[in-house]
Amino acid sequence: MRVSFGISYARSRPGGYLFIIKTDENIFMKLLFVKSGLLIFFMLFALGLNAEPALTPLLDKKPAPALLLTDMDGVKHDIRDYRGRPVIINFWATWCPPCRRELPSMNRAWKKIKDEGIVMLAVDVGEDEDTIFTFMADYPIDFTVLLDSSGDVTARWPVVGLPTTFVLDRKGRLVYQAIGGREWDNDSLLDKVRALK
Repeated sequence: MRVSFGISYARSRPGGYLFIIKTDENIFMKLLFVKSGLLIFFMLFALGLNAEPALTPLLDKKPAPALLLTDMDGVKHDIRDYRGRPVIINFWATWCPPCRRELPSMNRAWKKIKDEGIVMLAVDVGEDEDTIFTFMADYPIDFTVLLDSSGDVTARWPVVGLPTTFVLDRKGRLVYQAIGGREWDNDSLLDKVRALK
């Protein structure tokens, strides 16, 4: 079996080159088949990992950091006022694409749990009220939105990226964390919150 193989390049646009691989057609087809199979495998693996992201239990169950913020109507909210009820608290921003994708599922979740004694709060990080108001014209949020325009309150929480969501138990302790978006209307997630009542 004879294999011919070579590489050449051609200028494709100013400042860039297009590399062209010349090879025996039979070898090329085998490589294409193997690479396609690997690509499909890794795509399915990645989809499997992201199919149903869960809540991460926080084993040390530390008390939630202080949180005293104003909502869109100017009403002050203190996290301590919600003791005795589970709380879902989401840190987000209007410029964050995963936050935008997550918000509709949070609205659907809110419709399921709003009469169950569970609190849901969305803390906007680093933006002013006008930015949020404009955003909500396209992405309505049906539950309480709190403003942390300076980011000072968020800095006290273990937020590593946006969106980050915490679930507090009835005693105001951090019991679950979710870094990145979730489908919050998924009953397997909501049942974990319901179990805290």
